[in-house]
Parts: sequence; structure tokens; C-alpha cells
Amino acid sequence: MPETTPPTPTLRSKTLATWLALLGGPMGVHRFYLYGLNDVWGWLHPLPTLIGAWGLRRVAEFGQDDQLAWLLIPILGFMMAGTMLQAIVYGLMPDERWHARHNAGLDTHAAQPSGWGAVLGVIAALLVGATVLMSTIAFSGQRYFEYQVEAARQISQ
Repeated sequence: MPETTPPTPTLRSKTLATWLALLGGPMGVHRFYLYGLNDVWGWLHPLPTLIGAWGLRRVAEFGQDDQLAWLLIPILGFMMAGTMLQAIVYGLMPDERWHARHNAGLDTHAAQPSGWGAVLGVIAALLVGATVLMSTIAFSGQRYFEYQVEAARQISQ
């Protein structure tokens, strides 16, 4: 039986990880980039994302009065806000700490500093994350109080 050599580890880019978390974070793309396809947390990202997307589909199909959609949509919002936070953490991590955590044992002297690519990714993640988080909180609060008003209206009749 021929002897196989293990694959050589590759240098993980902080800028690329930041942008992957920004663009594909709710599906766990950044986790697969950093930890490989065997990452359990990466495989757990798509489930809440798809559940929340199902809530958006229910709103499109049944309208805004669908109470199940009220529960499902915030799951998507919080999932997106969480992955935007991960993008911010990745982008703001000092290069030395990044290399110690994700490129341990590799020659990082030839690696270029992360530079403006990571900074622009952090800015975009902050913009998207804050917008999604505030929208999710506003949507959830509005639906909760509408439900309470409707319940009080039914009791008073």
C-alpha cells in the first residue's frame, strides 16, 4: 500500500475570512474556510438560516399576519447579525494573533499584512450587522405588541 503524505496546511487570510463571514456567513462558509468541512459549527449555520428564510417565504405567501413567520424571521436576523459580529472580530484581530490562532506552525513572514481589505470588510459588516439587528429587534417588538393588542381586544369583547 503506498504511503500518503498529509496535505500541507495553507495560509489562512484574515481578509478573506472577514469577507467570507460577511458574504456567506449565515451559511457557514467562513467556518469551512478556517476549519474545513468537518467543522460542526459550520454545518450548524445553514439550519437557522434556512428556517428564517422559510419565515420570509411564509410572509410572502400568507401575508404579515402569519404568526409562525413572526417566530421564524428573527432567527434569520439574529443569525445574520451573529455572523456579521464574527466578521468584525476576524477583521479587527491583530495580524500576530490571527497567525498564532489560524496559521500556527506555518511560516507567516512572507504573509502580507491584512491592510485595507479587512478594514473595509469590518465597515461593511458593521453596517449590515447593525441594520439587520435593529430591524430584527424592531420587527419582533412590533409583532409582539400587535399580538398583545389583539389579545386584549379579544378579552374586552
